[in-house]
Amino acid sequence: MLQRIYGTVWATQEQLDQYLWRREARRRSATTAGSGVQLDLFSFNNVSPGSAFWHPKGQRIWRTLEGAMRELQERRGYQEVSTPIVVSERLWQQSGHWDHYRDNMFLIESEGQTFSLKPMNCPEATVLYKSKVRSYRDLPLRYSEFGRLHRNERSGTLSGLTRVRHFIQDDAHNFVRPDQLMAELQAVLGEVSEAYSWFGLEPRFAFATRPDDAIGDPALWERAEALMKEALDSTGANYVVKPKDGTFYAPKIDIYIDDALGREWQMATIQIDLLMLPERFDLTYVDESGQAQRPMAIHRAIYGSLERFIGILVEHFAGALPLWVAPVQAVLIPIADRHVAGARELEAVMRSRALRVEVDASDNRMQNKIRIAQGQKVPYMVVLGDREIEARAATVRRRGAGKDEPQETLGWDELAERLATEARERRVT
Repeated sequence: MLQRIYGTVWATQEQLDQYLWRREARRRSATTAGSGVQLDLFSFNNVSPGSAFWHPKGQRIWRTLEGAMRELQERRGYQEVSTPIVVSERLWQQSGHWDHYRDNMFLIESEGQTFSLKPMNCPEATVLYKSKVRSYRDLPLRYSEFGRLHRNERSGTLSGLTRVRHFIQDDAHNFVRPDQLMAELQAVLGEVSEAYSWFGLEPRFAFATRPDDAIGDPALWERAEALMKEALDSTGANYVVKPKDGTFYAPKIDIYIDDALGREWQMATIQIDLLMLPERFDLTYVDESGQAQRPMAIHRAIYGSLERFIGILVEHFAGALPLWVAPVQAVLIPIADRHVAGARELEAVMRSRALRVEVDASDNRMQNKIRIAQGQKVPYMVVLGDREIEARAATVRRRGAGKDEPQETLGWDELAERLATEARERRVT
């Protein structure tokens, strides 16, 4: 019998582990949800358990992350697509998800047919691929999708933004010829490193191999695993091997980070699929000799769930997000009512450079306005009085600056350009 811990005698180690897991989940949920309420980013309501209601500031973060990923994908030649949320069970039976994942789906009955809210985007990518005959010249073909997904997680496992029932994922499915696979996988690993560098995060990888319930030819599994290992080794990536932890249709690379408190988080995943999409959906392309050949597919998510990614970012930065992703990048603080018109002029200058700016025109005292902005983790506060407005200059206070720290005074255009450059370069600090 285990020793008494937290006032309870645990009969088995498994019971203790489950208790500690639930305790940590509740702590994370409270921390993330509390930060979301304090910063006015999102909230939850029992009318839709496990689904976030995004407030305007939270939606700004969401759209900023989405825009940065879209920019990366445009450079890499991705084509953005959108597929239906409600899908027939026939698709999931063909993919194999019906046997392996049905209990996690929200099912819908309509006119004698069974449908589900899609829990993943993968099978629908094949519908797009097969919409016309593909040539070897068409590959690599990269489909990206910010797919809206639903998974019927048990209520006891829900945890703030980090485990939800409804989420949006930055998915992509890259179809390649065998001779293109290595270069494509290396490029995808590079995409991960670039995206995580925007937040000062260092990704680590786990290479998960064939599970016991795997489908398909073992020889194809061996081939996929060998290619994945070779790609990881060629990049010098830091990774560990997790035997039998792959998905039922593909080996995978799981992405991990450590946050500012040293806690490990699993983020997103990369999979090499020679079985589920190519084989079960009979995907082909026409080679140089006019023969039908089987493509390979890479399943790729970098942020993973946007909800989970934002929840982790809020905890990692304790709400003080980098300027480029902060929902409000600067608050303009007029000292008195007569200075509001000048603050609106500076607001227009800064907004012309696509900066997210607010004017605190409330009747609070200046020091209270500064405290409120600091509590909201706004990166910059700009105080405006008679002298600043007449000179079209601004005294700038940085987030977290001590009261004795020197404050810089800049011309309005110089200030706007400096902040716009910092945001454009996605500096972490």
